[in-house]
Amino acid sequence: MRLAVLIAVVTFALAAPAVAAAPKALKATLTAATHTPIADNTTHWPYQVKVTDLKGKPLAGKISIAIVDPLGTAHPVQFGANTKYVTNWPFRGTFKDWVLWPPDSAVGVVLKFRATVVTAKGKAVLIYPVKPRA
Repeated sequence: MRLAVLIAVVTFALAAPAVAAAPKALKATLTAATHTPIADNTTHWPYQVKVTDLKGKPLAGKISIAIVDPLGTAHPVQFGANTKYVTNWPFRGTFKDWVLWPPDSAVGVVLKFRATVVTAKGKAVLIYPVKPRA
């Protein structure tokens, strides 16, 4: 009876570090031109999202882009030259686009530009703080 208890404790002790030490399966980055884009409805604000595995190989997945206001409400972002929204959009490796910031849109207020990427190797949520200026 003592042997059974000892085996259970050893098994649990060996299993615990494997769960805690599980490595990330993907690397995701969000880059943009500036944290203070011009809000004039004509200036393009380019951004880029890259997703790779740990060896640097591009991963396929779906991306959603949103602007989160100070109240926590997420507003989907349209493609730069389009009326379609970047929501669950399929891509591979790199996604590039641009945003127009309207002049009446929260000039001087810190917003969160959020990219959510879902791949077969996992999910990444990337936040880029933005404070539009006139």
